[in-house]
Amino acid sequence: MGKSLSILTKNFKNINVDTIDDYLSAGGYDGLKKVLSLTPEEVIEVVKASGLRGRGGAAFPTGKKWEQAARVKEDSYILCNADEGEPGTFKDRYFLEYDPYRIIEGMTIAAYAVGGREGYIYIREEYGRQKEIFLKAIEAGKAAGFLGDNIFGTDLSFDIKVVSGAGAFICGETTALIQSIEGGSGRPRIKFQRTAVSGLFNRPTLANNVESYCVVTTLFNN
Repeated sequence: MGKSLSILTKNFKNINVDTIDDYLSAGGYDGLKKVLSLTPEEVIEVVKASGLRGRGGAAFPTGKKWEQAARVKEDSYILCNADEGEPGTFKDRYFLEYDPYRIIEGMTIAAYAVGGREGYIYIREEYGRQKEIFLKAIEAGKAAGFLGDNIFGTDLSFDIKVVSGAGAFICGETTALIQSIEGGSGRPRIKFQRTAVSGLFNRPTLANNVESYCVVTTLFNN
């Protein structure tokens, strides 16, 4: 059997996540640089053309979700669901631990595409070690100028906050997750309303999970 080719997981255990240098040497942030040479509309068209779909049960087209979020003409929140409460599931844990910068880059690409200035990542309560790794990655990104104000000398400004999960399986549902971040009980909203219109703190919110943001980074990096 021939050697397999790792694309999405190529950095797992192959880079030192304590420093951003290894990620950059492996092509990190090349995708964001390409994105910033495009218009937000062109970025969304690339995501649509890729056929990428959400990793939830509905498999909703990611590009279409981004397009809906971009139509709202005000700053949006970029939300990353890393709650991962399903029994026996740990893919998000691996990305958080072995390739956190890929998640951050994907969220930043999304921010540029839909007009977001602030991001939140909701990390499963049990992932204490992974949370600390991610927090260090955020600080490394800020120090290198890849997060914060005027990224790469452009008008793009974006930052990410980390929130620990509430320890409930239901918080994996987007509106329950939003309620939890807001300080309420992690329960789904009774009245349906698209989060792209009214999500976190009643502001437009683009919500994807860890893997989706990682795929977006890989898409523009290749």
